Amino acid sequence: MSTDNNFSYVLNAGHVELLSKMGDDLSIVNAAKVSFSAELDEMNESGTKLINYLIKNKHATPFEHVVFKFRVKCPIFVAREWFRHRWSSFNEMSMRYYVPEKIDFFYPDKEDIRTQVGKPGAYTFEPMKFPEAAHSEVSRQFENVYSAAEKAYRHLLNIGVAKELARSILPVGQYTEFIWTVNARSLMNFLSLRNDDNAQMEIAKFAFEIEEMFANILPVTHKSWVSNGRESI
Repeated sequence: MSTDNNFSYVLNAGHVELLSKMGDDLSIVNAAKVSFSAELDEMNESGTKLINYLIKNKHATPFEHVVFKFRVKCPIFVAREWFRHRWSSFNEMSMRYYVPEKIDFFYPDKEDIRTQVGKPGAYTFEPMKFPEAAHSEVSRQFENVYSAAEKAYRHLLNIGVAKELARSILPVGQYTEFIWTVNARSLMNFLSLRNDDNAQMEIAKFAFEIEEMFANILPVTHKSWVSNGRESI
């Protein structure tokens, strides 16, 4: 759910915020043109054609000269998938040092509760047969576990257990926060995999919002990338 071009709420308690960016479509064009000791002063049709040529032929390094910095708040199970994208930089909130006054936990929306059908590697996800009842039961079970886990966590801290040990009792539905710095090439790789029907729904919702920001900052690059099949380069 977007609120403006640089900030979007995602899931029940998450968000993604674009903190800063370096470069634009013209930066990509001039990174490529330096091979010929040439430069454009502003984007024009030749620059657009060059970006399309670079993407189509997978000449990727010019896209590494545009960099995005995001602040993300997401469930730990989403972050674990996110951190697999190693050609970028992460710094995460650490409860080894920090004790949150309030711990946020993930609860799925009713329409997102699903069942898995088929064998591993060849399965699909389908809505539950009785969505109202399923949502009620899922919410109840999540609440029971989260409440018990947080109560135990606070108790361990109160009796003097070290923060780095007490935190291990909390579930992966807990929200974490991190700073993510990524160049445009690696971001397209992330989006090709995560804003996709095969991605887990929860991370795909974050990727959708990030792609909106990407398209706003690099409109020529985004349009060309989409028209060339949204592939990694």
